[in-house]
Amino acid sequence: MARLRAPDGCPWDREQTYDTIKPYTLEETYEVLDAIDRRDFRGLAEELGDLMLQAVFYAQIASEEGRFTIEDSLAAINEKLVRRHPHVFSDGDAKTPDQVLKRWNEIKAEEKKDRGEQPKGLLDGVLKNQPALMEASHISRKAAGAGFDWPSLEQVMEKVHEEIAELKEAREGAGQKEVEGEIGDLLFTIVNVARFLKVDPEQALRTTNAKFRSRFAHVERALASRGSTFEQSNIEEMETLWQEAKKQNQSKSGA
Repeated sequence: MARLRAPDGCPWDREQTYDTIKPYTLEETYEVLDAIDRRDFRGLAEELGDLMLQAVFYAQIASEEGRFTIEDSLAAINEKLVRRHPHVFSDGDAKTPDQVLKRWNEIKAEEKKDRGEQPKGLLDGVLKNQPALMEASHISRKAAGAGFDWPSLEQVMEKVHEEIAELKEAREGAGQKEVEGEIGDLLFTIVNVARFLKVDPEQALRTTNAKFRSRFAHVERALASRGSTFEQSNIEEMETLWQEAKKQNQSKSGA
């Protein structure tokens, strides 16, 4: 990367900045997740290399500006891992994943205090520019960790039904903005259901998206084999083909 950004290097690489690289970082992250979802380990090896390149790129720009080097970044994460795992590298005591996470957050807070950082609101540390589903998941976990939570899953499920009822009511008499708000409330509550069940809502939705893609493609191919299109078909025919695709997927998965 230093060679690519040298005066006689690559014109494209030389003109990049922190901000111009950001979209590629996000893209490469999702390509890594896609390779994992498909269990494409050869592809994953390649995609991880692409993702690492993003870190190298940022660090090279910073190095050219005299700010830090990639060695500084690697040293920082090594030190952090040792510092936040006293139960492994020192005499700390943490027997369960929950205890480890609790101690991690305590040490993190201590580090901020030592650096003289002013205490922030509990949710201030949750990034606002991440996908909304992930943001909701992080917000709900933070709030629950502070004790602001439903006592049981059953009460969260009751809240889901309550939000559905409010959405129905909004549809009947409120404006589009109110309907949007009720849908947001419903989605946020579903995220909390996922948290109670220890399911990553982002991954759950990605899995469903992939499932829908597969079944929809089956319907599309089946219609084409009959010399038909979606426009020339009806919902009953498409539903029959959808159920056919569903049965095929269940057979392959052993369900």
